Formats: sequence, structure tokens, C-alpha cells
Amino acid sequence: MVTVVFACVHNAGRSQMAAAFFNAAADPVKARAISAGTQPADAVHPVVADAMREAGIDLSGATPQLLTPALAGQAQWLITMGCGEACPVVPGAERDDWALADPAHQPIELVRLIRDEIQRRVQRFVDSHDMGRTL
Repeated sequence: MVTVVFACVHNAGRSQMAAAFFNAAADPVKARAISAGTQPADAVHPVVADAMREAGIDLSGATPQLLTPALAGQAQWLITMGCGEACPVVPGAERDDWALADPAHQPIELVRLIRDEIQRRVQRFVDSHDMGRTL
């Protein structure tokens, strides 16, 4: 079982979307995603929850959480999104950084574009690492 950690600063937007898309696309026997942040917010941004609901994914139960060394230590992959130097280095984990705009305080039209880009990147990642669901 491969664990992918998606991390951003507040864990209220980008990383929540990425983990949700990953868990929807990946075979749960092969892989799972966790999202976390270096300075977690109190809740997922409402506009992010709205945009994800439009895509058929409910984030109403999602809660931002702190990216701790223990949580990061579970990862075989750490994909960061804008946390820069605050994101940890995880020995033994592959790391990638996805430069994506922060959806915080953005209009729904822009959040939809960010959401769609995250979905494309996640699907490419799942496909390229043979982690997808078997039909």
C-alpha cells in the first residue's frame, strides 16, 4: 500500500482537493492519500467545498490537520503545493512540488480552474504509477 501525502499551508484548499481526487481515482488496495498543512486552518474553504461538490465530491467532513513528522513519515510520496521551505523533507519518500494558485479568497470561477488542474495532475499521477482502480 502506497501512501501519498498532499501538503499545502492551510490544508483548506489545494491539498484537500488533491487527496479527495486521488482517493476517488486510486485503487484503495494499492494506494491512499492523506492531506495536511504546515499551518492548518479551522475548516476547508467554503468555496473549495462548493467547487468540489460540483465535481461530485463532498468535503463537508474534511478537517484540516497539521503535517507532523509522524504523518509525513507514512508517505512514500510527498506532493507539496505552495508550502515552500515549511514542508518537511521525508527521508525515503519521493517528493514533487505542484505550483498551483491558492484558492483562498478567490471567486468560484477561479477555484473551478484550480480544481480542474488538480484533478488533471492527480489523474496523471495515478495513471503513471499504476495506482488506478481496476474495472
